Amino acid sequence: MSVTHTDTGTEADTEAATEADTGTVAWNSEALGEIVSNDAGRPVLFTNARVLTMDPLIGTLRGADVLLVGALLVGVGPGIITAAGDDNAIVVDCTGMTVVPAVVDSVALVGGRGQRADYAGSLTPGNTGDLLVVPDEFAPDVQGAVATLLTRPEEVRALVAAGKPVLWSGTDAPRRATAPEAGIPAAQDLTGSPRVGVWIDQNDFLHQELTPDGRYDETRGGRPHAYEGRYWIDGDRIDYLDDLGFWAFGEFRGEELHHAGYAMRLGGGGRSACGGRSPGRSAR
Repeated sequence: MSVTHTDTGTEADTEAATEADTGTVAWNSEALGEIVSNDAGRPVLFTNARVLTMDPLIGTLRGADVLLVGALLVGVGPGIITAAGDDNAIVVDCTGMTVVPAVVDSVALVGGRGQRADYAGSLTPGNTGDLLVVPDEFAPDVQGAVATLLTRPEEVRALVAAGKPVLWSGTDAPRRATAPEAGIPAAQDLTGSPRVGVWIDQNDFLHQELTPDGRYDETRGGRPHAYEGRYWIDGDRIDYLDDLGFWAFGEFRGEELHHAGYAMRLGGGGRSACGGRSPGRSAR
């Protein structure tokens, strides 16, 4: 078990001196190092915090713990620290800190969710481990904590996304994820991809041809070229940019492509369902 204290003692003084040139104070630096190098799947426990869960059943907790295992939040509430040693957890001391969801459900903030299960981004066990740690004085409520992140990021002690630190002690965390480059990406070369071809829904209404040069062409109800444009595949996700200017998406689930309410399967071998062209030729 690893606990790093930040309020008293020589370690805190040393960290403050080390970070004096940046105007911030390092916070739980030892724990951060263990989290970044955590290849053994050790749990991470944020302890002794005020926790604004945004869960209407759990509510606000004081002197509480938030337990992450990998990308998941698996426990929240007082007393989890008692098992930290047994589980070889990495412990982050959050004395004087408030923990709030990093993914804010603005509908829930104004009371617009009808069911507890509908709440998005709450610190509820089973949800993704997205959380924000801010000193109590900068977090009167969830809105205030988020405002601190956006306007005074140097005051943020931790921003965690899916269990991985993004910001720590007001600066970028090591090995943090970086946002993709802005702008429309270059076309993918999908020659040989098993996902290239003509996808047909079960009612034979929608035929969607994906070509190796990153173009798609849809026939709908026998109407050729109903929609045409570019597409990109990232894992099991497909993004479409239609020539009309709108964006859409789909998901590959096993042998099916789900898009806009349709479930399609790859079929037709070498035939084309899009205006008589053979798969592999551009729609334009």
